[in-house]
Amino acid sequence: MMKLYINKLVAPLILLVTLCCVCTTGYAQDNSKELSWDQLAEQYSCPEWFRDAKFGIWFHWGPQSVPEQGGGWYARHMYMKDVGRQKFGKMANPYHLQTYGHPSEFGFKDVINQWKAENFDAEALINFSKENGAKYIVALANHHDHFDLFESSHHPWNSVNVGPKKDIIGEFEAATRKADLKFGVTSHDDRFLNWWKPAFGSDNEGEKAGVPYDGRLTKADGKGKWWEGLDPKDLYGPAPEDRTPEIIEDIKKSWLKRHLELVTKYKPDLLYNDGFNFTYGDYGKEVTRKLYNNSLKENGSIDAVMLLKRKAKGTVNEVESGGSNTLREYPWQSEITFTDWFYKTDRHLTHNARTILEMLIEAVSKNGNLLLSMELNPDGTIPYEIKKSVIIVGDWLKINGEAIYGTRPWKVFGDGKSVRGEHVETVEGELRNAVAAQKKGEHFNQRTTATPLFANDEVRYTTKGDDFYIVVMNPSKGELVIPSLGKSSDVNPGKLKSLTQLYDGRKIIFKQANDNLRITIPVVNGRSYPLVLKANFKNIEF
Repeated sequence: MMKLYINKLVAPLILLVTLCCVCTTGYAQDNSKELSWDQLAEQYSCPEWFRDAKFGIWFHWGPQSVPEQGGGWYARHMYMKDVGRQKFGKMANPYHLQTYGHPSEFGFKDVINQWKAENFDAEALINFSKENGAKYIVALANHHDHFDLFESSHHPWNSVNVGPKKDIIGEFEAATRKADLKFGVTSHDDRFLNWWKPAFGSDNEGEKAGVPYDGRLTKADGKGKWWEGLDPKDLYGPAPEDRTPEIIEDIKKSWLKRHLELVTKYKPDLLYNDGFNFTYGDYGKEVTRKLYNNSLKENGSIDAVMLLKRKAKGTVNEVESGGSNTLREYPWQSEITFTDWFYKTDRHLTHNARTILEMLIEAVSKNGNLLLSMELNPDGTIPYEIKKSVIIVGDWLKINGEAIYGTRPWKVFGDGKSVRGEHVETVEGELRNAVAAQKKGEHFNQRTTATPLFANDEVRYTTKGDDFYIVVMNPSKGELVIPSLGKSSDVNPGKLKSLTQLYDGRKIIFKQANDNLRITIPVVNGRSYPLVLKANFKNIEF
């Protein structure tokens, strides 16, 4: 009887262990040789391709580009009568009411259905970007609206099922590989639960007062509608009162599955999570671990980049709509866009060719890259005024790219009034430089079309091997005085032997004294884009 009792006790345990082995065998086989996140972070260094590339184009594009007005958070602000301090979205609700109707009847899910991307040609967009200087391409995989722009096995609200009926990320990835460029994706999905709360509200007054917005619709409500079979809850999330810890945890696990599929299926060289920390903590680290291990298997080294807004071991720092105030020891990236991240006709352009070049040169001189969001029309074409600016940037890079691509910073990033902390005309949001009191804020601290021009003495430095480049940010005819390049300067530039204009090899007249370098700038017709001079120093210290 005792033997029979033991057998009855042990058998279920054996079965349980066997099931555990079966369930984990596949994972163990795939991951048995993979490194942990801590091991990867310990050995990580930013790959040379990223450091050399310097300039990337970002297609921050999705269904929120469909409405012509209303800001870059249209999906949220269309449900809000009062957007508070987020004034960029103040037109969303009135525009939505006038254009589409009340959000109880026509919500953001219906805006998604309006997005057809009918003229989307990934190959043409990538070729245009490459022709105009981009060395890597980045595409939006999802925004705060919780809509995936790739063929997701774990999320029905995606661009293959709804809207364009196209694998946007897949088409971008294929075209980018064909053009022999590096490919990246961005995810902004971690805040969608709080971001979508207004979709569960209702008007406080008027004829629709108390009528719930479409966030409260159920799957059953879709019977006979275009969205039959889809559950609005999968897009907007559960109603705020239903968000138990268990449901929140399931949402995080779903995020993990979606993003593991994203980095495995499309094999990006770069991933940016729009947050200051890893998305959902360890879940975000697990996606990055998979990204890096995939790269390690593919390349023999970690050749991928993970970008975060906060400096964290094993990642590269991202600065949104701003730049670094100082020369950084480690590589980083600045990101900028033309309007509100999704193209809107009710907003003036924040950038033009001049400011893009200024932000690019600023970044490169301080050991960084620039990622430019080239906003698209809802049909997938480039707005004319944006296209025009990018072409000018491309023309400048064709002539002066030698001073940008593959370069490294010098011991100091430049010289000029702003670098020395002297008074310069500024506007709110302008990128500041090395003034101690101005080092605190870097995000949303960019040069824009409203920013006064640089002083004529502003220069930035880049190097490549033994070559030294002086970029004159706002050249004007006459004498340019650069204190940091004097023979007795603390940064020890050495003796200047020759100085030429990069674009035509023309020799530039100069006089180097102990306390400064004086350069005679030749004729500049009107307002000029930055001028690059190539210097040959004897005994310069790099």
